[in-house]
Amino acid sequence: MSDTHTVRAFLEAEHHPWASEMTAFASRVLLQRPEPESDDAARTEARELLALMGEAGLYAPIGDRDLRASCLAREAIASASPLADAVWALQGLGITPLLLAGTDEQRARWAEPALAGELMGGFAITEPEAGSDVASMKTRAERHGDEWVIDGHKWYISNAGIADFYVVFASTDPDQGSRGMSAFVVPADTEGLRFAGAQVMSSPHPLGELAFEECRVPADHMLGSEGRGFMLGMATLDQLRPTVGAAACGMAERALREALSHAVEREQFGKPIAEFQLIQEKLGRMAIELTAGRMLVYRAAYEKDLGQDRITIEAAMAKAYATEAAQRIIDDAIQVLGGRGVMAEHIVDRLYRSIRALRIYEGTTEIQHLIIAGRMVADARAMLEEQAG
Repeated sequence: MSDTHTVRAFLEAEHHPWASEMTAFASRVLLQRPEPESDDAARTEARELLALMGEAGLYAPIGDRDLRASCLAREAIASASPLADAVWALQGLGITPLLLAGTDEQRARWAEPALAGELMGGFAITEPEAGSDVASMKTRAERHGDEWVIDGHKWYISNAGIADFYVVFASTDPDQGSRGMSAFVVPADTEGLRFAGAQVMSSPHPLGELAFEECRVPADHMLGSEGRGFMLGMATLDQLRPTVGAAACGMAERALREALSHAVEREQFGKPIAEFQLIQEKLGRMAIELTAGRMLVYRAAYEKDLGQDRITIEAAMAKAYATEAAQRIIDDAIQVLGGRGVMAEHIVDRLYRSIRALRIYEGTTEIQHLIIAGRMVADARAMLEEQAG
């Protein structure tokens, strides 16, 4: 579970008891619940986990805009249950746009019940032709009097079919590209919104497609102002991206713990395999990468909590490194565990199936690299221009 000593320089005094509370909840509640083995079971379990975490106050850091506490929560949750982590993450994605741009009425109607675990949110931005290239979005929203009419198709949408409301991104001015994108809150029971089917992942997770067919929402369901949807979506991802790295650290920590325990107990050739240098080298490298990932995650969260307006670079570094490192750590854990590590019922096998998606969603590793390099190039050009002037 979360080792706050490693990152204590980035934490406040109140974060330490919160981390202990999260660790206790994960051990007492989440570890006692079996991970679902099918898509249908995952959909049922997700709703139950939503309520359990809401009753325990686990979404409070989202409402408090405390990014470090959010990272501590996700790290502890992901270590115990990848599905519970996904539920927490989607609540964050559904609530944060309302906190950033919603009216008092919108927050009272959707954000507050969602923070309590009474409503489940969804974040509908990805389309068949619009993943990393959000500007190529085909979903349209046209103003008809006091309503907006939405037509389009979204896929790879977590909580599709089980959410109570979705934050939906659509183009209101196609000629303006990303500057013509707007965001709307669309209740799940809105006429014209249809769950178009599940998309089944290797690690059970409620994912699917949404179809919008003359879906009419009142004008006051727009989030923020027209044409500001892209900025709102990016600000939301900016806010939550470090927590993806935190979840990866939680999964990696669990895998390392499982590998270390196995290495100490498992005997081959007359002694525990932990005494073999090849095993020790793997364990040492895994620990280094986990610590480095955690430092990047909590540095980004620290900068945001202390008032930095944008943490685009810090968040990109944290998300890219922590998720890639976690993939390596979990893979090494399987190697240490040997045949046990690839048994479907073993937690490390489930972690192996779960971690892969974290390297893709909320911006692939390659996109994070481009974000970082783009800022480096811009800074270098600015420095050259200043020297030339």
